[in-house]
Amino acid sequence: MFERPDAGERAVLVHVTFKHGSLVQDLDEFAELVTSAGAIPVATITTTRDRPHPRLFIGTGKADSLKAAVADHGADVVLVNHELSPAQERNLEKHLGCRVIDRTRLILDIFAQRARSFEGKLQVELAQLKHLSTRLVRGWTHLERQKGGIGLRGPGETQLESDRRMIGQRIKQINERLSRVRGQRRQSARSRKRALLSTVSIVGYTNAGKSTLFNQLTGSDIYTADQLFATLDTTLRRIEVRAEHPVLLSDTVGFIRDLPPELIAAFQATLEETADAALLLHVVDCSAEERGQHIAQVHDVLERIGVGTTPMIEVFNKIDLVDAATPRIERGEDGQVLRVWVSAHKRDGLPLLLESIAERLNKTKVHKRIVLPPQAARLRAKLYSFGAVVDETPLQTGGWALDITLAAARWDTLFDEIAPELRDFDTLDGNGAVMVDTPLTESAIV
Repeated sequence: MFERPDAGERAVLVHVTFKHGSLVQDLDEFAELVTSAGAIPVATITTTRDRPHPRLFIGTGKADSLKAAVADHGADVVLVNHELSPAQERNLEKHLGCRVIDRTRLILDIFAQRARSFEGKLQVELAQLKHLSTRLVRGWTHLERQKGGIGLRGPGETQLESDRRMIGQRIKQINERLSRVRGQRRQSARSRKRALLSTVSIVGYTNAGKSTLFNQLTGSDIYTADQLFATLDTTLRRIEVRAEHPVLLSDTVGFIRDLPPELIAAFQATLEETADAALLLHVVDCSAEERGQHIAQVHDVLERIGVGTTPMIEVFNKIDLVDAATPRIERGEDGQVLRVWVSAHKRDGLPLLLESIAERLNKTKVHKRIVLPPQAARLRAKLYSFGAVVDETPLQTGGWALDITLAAARWDTLFDEIAPELRDFDTLDGNGAVMVDTPLTESAIV
């Protein structure tokens, strides 16, 4: 094994362009990943191949050139912009005489550095252990040595088997803890639902400006930096939206091309916040040359976590870096808001974004006229606290006739969880209005 130095590591980058297949990666993005991890790129080795070399991934000739580059630059580590098999990683390390880290492990290392919350640390550790478990298979010769047996009990448990068993036990413990976290999140979601709060989740490619936008909309001070995966932990804050009860805005972990499956599985608990959202804000760095690919990558991850059909507004951020770009709203053929152009850093276009959020949330509004008896005064007060009452007419019976405007999801919550007593004295007419059995007449009005 190779020890990690205390100071920043000098790294040689390796990038392979394959003539066929889907293994082509973005070298510039990989360089950003490397610097985000704290390494210092000292050289870059590139090559083109039809397919990966089965033993060394890059071929024997290029492996010799890489070894010379490591020696010439005094590099501590070689970082490969692709996923290596355990055998390829081991063979390269033996050939080069230094540590070799592939793209997946590099991302895992960055996540390990950035995780701050207890939940985030658990999720990263789970992803690292799952990745490490695949590297134990014939990974190192010292792991094949057996512990001594006693008497006739046989040769004993090999070190490889012992390590694999301990990793399995730790994975089980972390999964149990994360299950409790998911339970707490579901309880929080139910509480928000009972409070009739709508959740808007910010999603997007890493370094698109999600946390900066979150800070500007909520007045928070979440850490931001011009680097990949600057923040990992999900944060919730309230914002005020016109004609809407306070909305909860959530900031989520950023996505990236070929996000390791271990991370998607490990961060499932965090991404469940997105599943509960009434609206997604997909933040896009409009100044990025590959913004189309970034958008596609985000949609792919959203489909994989089951929120591909959630209503969405694209937020084209960083217009201050694009010539002639101005704050504006783009609409579809049906007049619905599709995209808002903003600069979160300079706060340009944020009022347009808030208007768009209100408009999209209000699109699902349900307008009903309800009649409440005197014993429903508590429900009436709650409706007023939600800002849902448009008009009220007092009745001679002591009740009230109310014109209500609520989001569809909130109406269902109100009817099913907060005020199930409505079902005891109200009936629905053909137009969906909630009315008492006795028609409302002028003589009934005070």
